[in-house]
Amino acid sequence: MKLVLIAYNEAIDDEVMEQLNAVGIEGYTKWTEVLGKGQASGPHLLSHVWPKGNNALLVVTDDASAKRLLEAIRGLKQTAAKEGVKAFLLPVEEVI
Repeated sequence: MKLVLIAYNEAIDDEVMEQLNAVGIEGYTKWTEVLGKGQASGPHLLSHVWPKGNNALLVVTDDASAKRLLEAIRGLKQTAAKEGVKAFLLPVEEVI
């Protein structure tokens, strides 16, 4: 089992969710209005000065689905690079 954490600009929420559907991911946890700043993007702080925000998704899935999801996010990153999307892959030892 793998955990895929995806952090992305809220402007591409529909595109990210389409990728989850295309891979067949049905279970996830989603946070909206997440604040942050990446090395390649400006601050997303939902303020008057920095009005953009981020979303984050947490997906725990089997290894094969995690691999397909990462490939889908790589493709999205190429088409929506200016908006910002990152994915992190971590091992899952146990789910209770």
